[in-house]
Amino acid sequence: MNEFLDALTLARWQFGLTTLYHFLFVPLTIGLSFLVAILQTAWVRTGKVKYLRLTKLYGKVFLINFAMGVVTGIVQEFQFGMNWSNYSRFVGDIFGAPLAMEGLIAFFLEATFIGLWIFGWDKLPKKVHLATIWATSIATMLSAYFILAANAFMQNPVGYELNPDTQRAELTDIMAVLTNPVALWQFPHTIFASIMFGATVMVAVAAWHLKRNQYVDEMRSSLRFGLWANILAFMGVGLTGHSLGMVMTQTQPMKMAAAEALYENASGADASFSIFSLGTPDGFHEIFSIRIPYLLSFLSNGDFTSEVEGIRNLQSEYTELYCGADSSMLTCPTDGMFMPVIWVTYWAFRWMIGLGAIATLVSIVGLWITRKNRDVPAWAWKVAIWTAPIPMIASLVGWVFTEMGRQPWIVFGVMTTESAVSPGVPGWAVLVSLIVFTLVYGGLAVVEFKLILKAVQAGPPEVDAPEGSEGDDVDHTQLATVY
Repeated sequence: MNEFLDALTLARWQFGLTTLYHFLFVPLTIGLSFLVAILQTAWVRTGKVKYLRLTKLYGKVFLINFAMGVVTGIVQEFQFGMNWSNYSRFVGDIFGAPLAMEGLIAFFLEATFIGLWIFGWDKLPKKVHLATIWATSIATMLSAYFILAANAFMQNPVGYELNPDTQRAELTDIMAVLTNPVALWQFPHTIFASIMFGATVMVAVAAWHLKRNQYVDEMRSSLRFGLWANILAFMGVGLTGHSLGMVMTQTQPMKMAAAEALYENASGADASFSIFSLGTPDGFHEIFSIRIPYLLSFLSNGDFTSEVEGIRNLQSEYTELYCGADSSMLTCPTDGMFMPVIWVTYWAFRWMIGLGAIATLVSIVGLWITRKNRDVPAWAWKVAIWTAPIPMIASLVGWVFTEMGRQPWIVFGVMTTESAVSPGVPGWAVLVSLIVFTLVYGGLAVVEFKLILKAVQAGPPEVDAPEGSEGDDVDHTQLATVY
């Protein structure tokens, strides 16, 4: 019973679940705002009504999702004070800076321009109105950057010094925090992954209507646009992911070792990429694996002969470094273990890559079978529809890998997770809030899904804009009716 009501375990579950739930909405908001801006640009440049109708359709989905993301995101900040007061006290001077920038700069711009976009259809010139959706998209990405910069400090603490009197981390260089190499590569990696999700949603919507032979001209354009966007975004995910992996090897070598189930230091042919691996329950020994020689050296350091540190070697190094006579009580875990849960880290890394590749493979096949207005088999539409959530799931397991792979640290090398929890909050209180959040979020998820489904099934709205129109001669009074 005591283990069931352990405040640390429950607080970790609560923060993990609410974070992943909030992240259901973040990539779709980022991805759709960017793709909607491209669609509206296509309308402004060509005057073709189909692009305007698609802008309206996916713009409505974007707005529904944006509203839900705002609601769920507020809870995240409250949890720092509720369940993680020791962490907030220790790192608040640093963590608060990028979060304040996100709220005061990025979210303010986001809210302002999204309002202008919603209500400006019949009031702003066409090109000015187009600028508002691009500003909204840029603001959503800027918001993501500030959040990722805060998270990057937890992965690779920079720009601070530890005050020995107050035992708090104090900010010394905000630019170092904002230009953290982890953030610089995590940001484009996240943006490309978000575009993948937005693109597959577009593909699914188009497939649903094309299966029923509805809005054929608009939906064929939507389908092809989404397929190409998904493929190109996956290429970006792969390139930035490789660079992020090399940064991770330098800053968190244990995470890379756990991701590959690499138990001993290895280089060259021995530093192999594990396709499949089985290990002992304690995480210290490999039983069986299928590996590709040399590949891990390349993924970790950019060449095929470099050495990659293993789990057991790093465990010994960290024990001496963080649990020695000169170590702080904030740096040595109670059980003395510095490796994450190996099977979670190992498989999350592979699911992240594999799911993204599956979504891209579907897009490649989709481009082939839909070329030159060919007849498409019924099964293809079903596959396209069910592919929609795959990039989202890949992003979720990617975050599981990012955060679980950092354990036992909440700030790598500086503060353990167990020392960050609120000391005065009993387990039963965390359990009650966890249950309440789960029930409320479950209800909100149903509402969100039904609202989006209704908007999608209604199809692109009718608008009064003549084909081939240019400039600001279009009658905008009919364009605000959807909102």
